[in-house]
Amino acid sequence: MFESLTDKFEKAFKVLKGQGQITEINVAETLKEVRRALLDADVNFKTSKDFANRIKEKALGQGVLTAVSPGQLLVKIAHDELAELMGGGKVDIDYAGNPGIILMSGLQGSGKTTFSGKLANYLKTKKGKKPLLVACDVYRPAAINQLKVLGEQLGIEVFADEESKNPVSIAENAIKHARSNGFNVVIIDTAGRLAVDTQMMDEIAAIKKAVKPSETLFVVDSMTGQDAVNTAKTFDERIDFDGVVLTKLDGDTKGGAALSIKSVVNKPIKFIGTGEKMEALDVFYPERMADRILGMGDVVSLVERAQEQFDEEEARKLHKKIVKNKFDFNDFLSQISQIKKMGNVKDIVGMIPGMGKALKNTEIDNDAFKSIEAIIHSMTPKERENPTILDTSRRRRIAAGSGNNVQEVNKLIKQFEDTRKMMKLMSNKKNMMGLMKNMSKLGGGIQR
Repeated sequence: MFESLTDKFEKAFKVLKGQGQITEINVAETLKEVRRALLDADVNFKTSKDFANRIKEKALGQGVLTAVSPGQLLVKIAHDELAELMGGGKVDIDYAGNPGIILMSGLQGSGKTTFSGKLANYLKTKKGKKPLLVACDVYRPAAINQLKVLGEQLGIEVFADEESKNPVSIAENAIKHARSNGFNVVIIDTAGRLAVDTQMMDEIAAIKKAVKPSETLFVVDSMTGQDAVNTAKTFDERIDFDGVVLTKLDGDTKGGAALSIKSVVNKPIKFIGTGEKMEALDVFYPERMADRILGMGDVVSLVERAQEQFDEEEARKLHKKIVKNKFDFNDFLSQISQIKKMGNVKDIVGMIPGMGKALKNTEIDNDAFKSIEAIIHSMTPKERENPTILDTSRRRRIAAGSGNNVQEVNKLIKQFEDTRKMMKLMSNKKNMMGLMKNMSKLGGGIQR
């Protein structure tokens, strides 16, 4: 996500590295690179220029603290301005009402239908709501069926009338159905077009007028850059939407839409889509996105994702097993499963400060755990529970059964044993204190 932009920002701030103070000359050189980075990312020209000017105003004349270099100070100013450019702070979705009505808008191919399913799943699993999905795209072949498949997958009802070609009446009937059957949120998936046209705008304006939604969202493909911003402006002029959803941020996106859209249409980004899975939906936090763009990671989001998969009772059981050195391959497999549920592996790793840069040119396959899982699944229940019995002949059998070679099996078992020893060590507070002391002594000998 935004790898190219991150690299270019880093290059821009290197200009000030080692400088004793911020001057008009060195800050001008840095901001020239910043502007170029933003334009390369397909950010609106006026937005790029205003952004650079605001940084310049704040940077010039500021005294540099003893502990802060000019480069660090400019990064801090740029971070705050990036966050402000993208909205400043999180803006919640409004689903109040009886029922709350959320209307989707956007071009065909932007990901409206998939996002509708993700949003329904989010409201059901994280907000305790009972959502109803409504199929109002009566033009695109298989659009209704796509929503039904998503609904079935998520255990969420889909209201559809395949005999009707009137989206307004379908939406009105869906709301009546919701009131009669205890649904407290209605999510209306509307038709898109390959380009903005009068018929499309008239139709969605008519639906909005008829159902009076509590929230109207504009769904946009973030990979379309400046085109996305121009389309958003057209939609906003006609239907006055409440917020933006950026989809496909896990793709090869430059970042132009995320950085431009708030300043151009003055509407907040509320959600971002970060993958194909129904769980791959994040509330948009401008400050956290600024962290990621500047290569600082996003530890808060990483912890939140981990907590969503965290089970206190299971954690207590696991801790007892670790203390008794009973952690086995079944527990190892369970931990892998929880990590996979957190989302795209490269996205998760990129949230760790410094790791995004370290793995910049490394391909991390989402199926990275497949080989490990195959090896563990090729073990017998007894072998998983008692790794110490894995002798040479057993390892050969496991390698053959999992489609790996013996060296790969040996490597996994060695990594498992090292992990088990470390977990045992860290479970003991005295050992943990000793480990920290040893690390501090070791750190004292490293020249910084």
